Amino acid sequence: MSQTSPVEHEPHTHAQLSAFNSAFAELGLRFRWDTATLHALASIEGEAARLSTYIETHHAHLLKAYSLDFLCEAILGRKNAQAPGEWKPANVAQQGAGRQAQHAMQGQEAGGWDWSEPGLPALAGA
Repeated sequence: MSQTSPVEHEPHTHAQLSAFNSAFAELGLRFRWDTATLHALASIEGEAARLSTYIETHHAHLLKAYSLDFLCEAILGRKNAQAPGEWKPANVAQQGAGRQAQHAMQGQEAGGWDWSEPGLPALAGA
């Protein structure tokens, strides 16, 4: 039985990240995910649950104006139009990115991310 290498999953990961980030931009959300963010959320089962956890943890202020279900449906609808299917982490890639992903999410919680990308429209309250 052969195991797939992390490199084989890279195009799928890139497509999923691009689709998520494009969906965020289309909706005027100033979210930007990278591989470390995706891996940090990998232990959560299901895309909607990962997205919900991310929003509740890092952008809870949006829930004053929008329901969590509305946000997740809007994001996933646009994301799936570009890259259908759910991202599934590879065990090898997940193990290799474990510490890096944990550190990245901690940095994000501490406000270490720069969300000031020019040209992005802001969702009200974002």
